[in-house]
Amino acid sequence: MSKQPKYRQVADALRREIDNGTYPPGSRLPSESELSARFDASRNTVRSGLGLLVSQGLISSSQGLGYEVAKHEVFELNASRFENLTFPQNGDAYSTDVTNAGRRPSQTFRVELQPAPAYQAERLRVDAGSTTVLRFCHRFVDDVPWSTQATHYPEWLLQQGPRLAEPGDIAEGTTRYLASLGVEQIGYFDEIATRMPTPEEARLLEVGAGVPVLLWTRTGYSKDRPIRCTVTTFRGDLNRMNYEIGDVAARSENA
Repeated sequence: MSKQPKYRQVADALRREIDNGTYPPGSRLPSESELSARFDASRNTVRSGLGLLVSQGLISSSQGLGYEVAKHEVFELNASRFENLTFPQNGDAYSTDVTNAGRRPSQTFRVELQPAPAYQAERLRVDAGSTTVLRFCHRFVDDVPWSTQATHYPEWLLQQGPRLAEPGDIAEGTTRYLASLGVEQIGYFDEIATRMPTPEEARLLEVGAGVPVLLWTRTGYSKDRPIRCTVTTFRGDLNRMNYEIGDVAARSENA
């Protein structure tokens, strides 16, 4: 006999059935009363087991509609190719990657002058609180919230790239725009972290309880100084990131 509490036994059994496809993404689980009969457990016990699966992001609940298995149509981003100017692009890097994956991109923008937060100021090598241009994007894939992206540019860049402070999208992407003005990004430094979302992030990304976010900070450099710091916040359940380092021709040959 299992030493696990009954509600965990319920959760474990349902998790196995979700994993093996008995309940595929988007399907509804049996009602609490049906699960109570199946597991010979009280409805409170079943509800606790279902609540555990909700907290882990495996299912969602809707008042009056029961429990539904979460849909995980994962988007795969190759971070080493992202913004690589040697690759053909149709618009900016985000639009290109999403379109090439056979999916539909959309995004909203906010542009403002803002004091540099300490985290970004350190990476841009400017004083905390000094003026930066913030370009904030709320991005979607097939109308599903995918990420938010906050990029801070140091104020000195406005002398060469005034479009940075203009509202709306820069169709070719800011990296290509700056390169056309002679401010070429020749390298970048990436930082990857995970944590639980803030209430605002959970609202914008529409993540359920128990779903973490992936934070990708990319600091871009010209030949002599940093030119931008970008923090992208991804839904942890709908994204996968990969890098290619060195010669990986054998990977495609063996795929």
